[in-house]
Amino acid sequence: MHKKFIGLFACAFLLLLLAACGEKSQQDVTDALDAKIEDMKGYKAEAEMKLNTGKDAQVYDVEIWHSKPTYYRVNLKNTKKDQSQMILRNDEGVFVLTPALNKSFRFQSDWPQNSSQAYLYESLVQDIVQDESAEFKSTDKHYVFKTKTNYQNSTMLPKQEIKLNKKDLTPVSVKIMDTDNKVLIEVDFSKVQVDSKFDKGAFDTKRNMTGAKIDVPTMATEKSDEFGVLYPEILPKGVKLAEEKKVEGENGERIVLKYEGEKSFTLVQEKAKVAETAASTATLTAGEPFDLGFTVGALTDKTLSWSYDGIDFMIASENLTSEEMSKVANSVQTQLGK
Repeated sequence: MHKKFIGLFACAFLLLLLAACGEKSQQDVTDALDAKIEDMKGYKAEAEMKLNTGKDAQVYDVEIWHSKPTYYRVNLKNTKKDQSQMILRNDEGVFVLTPALNKSFRFQSDWPQNSSQAYLYESLVQDIVQDESAEFKSTDKHYVFKTKTNYQNSTMLPKQEIKLNKKDLTPVSVKIMDTDNKVLIEVDFSKVQVDSKFDKGAFDTKRNMTGAKIDVPTMATEKSDEFGVLYPEILPKGVKLAEEKKVEGENGERIVLKYEGEKSFTLVQEKAKVAETAASTATLTAGEPFDLGFTVGALTDKTLSWSYDGIDFMIASENLTSEEMSKVANSVQTQLGK
């Protein structure tokens, strides 16, 4: 009888121990994530972002700083092309800095609150918390969520897989997929430091532009204005190139491509010019910062403009949606990676 009692006690104790150490439920993890984001003061993170949208993958180093409530510094750098941009949010507004062109643009925007951002921790957590149909899996080292997205081009990129470190719930990786479940964007985090300290000028526009120009030297101004014309590889159904012409603009030769059809648009491209004035005076730009993946552009109701690899581009259309303009822009970019 005594041995039987000991055996029953041991069994009950083991069951209690297993329950205490048992796997957390999806709701447990979601609640813990929500609480972590609410409590933390900010973070620093480093990641590698890979775009699989063209013939060859484009790889970017991403450095992220965030200090609550609204200070952001995101540095994106394509080391192979010396292509670098920085997104800043401080008390003066939202800025997109392009150090190679000595240019700084200011937006009156709610970025990043207005859409998901694959490299921002709190944005990923928000996507998890808000998606009531999110899928959940627990492995030995990770929690894995599959959720809907809220990206600016979410119709093209509707799903994502978010992998979190089981120990501290920090992001490990993000895979963003198209409607065919093909992974088009991958973000792998190498470092996430929560509650980091920032000095007084960490998010200052002028200071960050100066530092960025040291890392990525300003482009030489003596380069020829001539460049190879780039054509979009993906067009809306029934749309065809109707006219191509060269015109003289303020900054040199400009190529204008007019496409006609139900979804007509005009694509303008010209050699980007390095700004001669100091970058401490930012140009106020209409619209919203628009994340194209390979660069950050400016989106209005009827235009999408961006700079990449020394060329300025603009799509103007009365008929294209923002997602359709993004698709055309990405199909132009794929040629630059060839």
